[in-house]
Amino acid sequence: MSAPPGTAPGADATSAAPGTPVAPASPYPSGSPDGSPGAAPAPYEARPLRITWRKLTLLPSLLVVVLVSTWLWFRHAELDAISANALANGQVWLALRQHIALTAVSTFFVLVIAVPLGVLLTRRRFRAATPFVRAVANAGQATPAIGLLALLVIWLGIGRTAALTGMIAYAVLPVLSNTMAGLRANEPTLLEAARGIGMSPAEVLTRVELPLAVPLILAGVRTALVLNVGTATLAAFGGGGGLGVLITTGITNQRVPVLVLGSILTVALALLVDWLASLAEVLLRPRGLEEGP
Repeated sequence: MSAPPGTAPGADATSAAPGTPVAPASPYPSGSPDGSPGAAPAPYEARPLRITWRKLTLLPSLLVVVLVSTWLWFRHAELDAISANALANGQVWLALRQHIALTAVSTFFVLVIAVPLGVLLTRRRFRAATPFVRAVANAGQATPAIGLLALLVIWLGIGRTAALTGMIAYAVLPVLSNTMAGLRANEPTLLEAARGIGMSPAEVLTRVELPLAVPLILAGVRTALVLNVGTATLAAFGGGGGLGVLITTGITNQRVPVLVLGSILTVALALLVDWLASLAEVLLRPRGLEEGP
């Protein structure tokens, strides 16, 4: 019996029946790359984006609306001589730059102090010092910020040094606690496996322990950043500058526009810093710790 017209010689007649879909031929003779029988591998599924467009644009858009609305309000506001003098000659930009500098410098020193100290306190040799160090860090944050700043001004004098010292003492605790918690939460079997393949203690720390603790450490850094933005407003009482100068000027002189501007800029800066820290928290997290395919 001859094959139907249009059918290649030797082909199965049932596969060429009208209305029957024909499966595409596999590029591999046996259906898999290694030649073994079976279905072809499933296509690769890309990982979801680490940062969504909503997270990337929602808060900055809100901050832009708030700042533009504040600027338009000041453009049409009638300021008296005291308010105009407090905001003239670039005083607002100067206070903003000082505030950012105070936050950045204090956070840098917090990281330099808290992260290595947290690593040391999780080593066997230094565990005995943990209660004392934690008590000092707790005392730094338990003390009211304004009282701590006043004591530091008496000791170090008026200026930026006293303000930075108080901010560092106030923000060390979250980074120190999260560093220790992240390192202690590591699975002991993973560390034992790393040692079993010949890693030195330094390699175990830098290639296994710290990468696994990164999410908790970054959460502590994010908390310290927001704390420093708020604490930097008190630097004005010790001659450290910052946006607190506008706030205290508005309060002491009873000038609401100056007070509102200093407060809005402080809140906007805190939200912006928290947003940037949240992006860093996502981007710096190791890929292996993410959920998903």
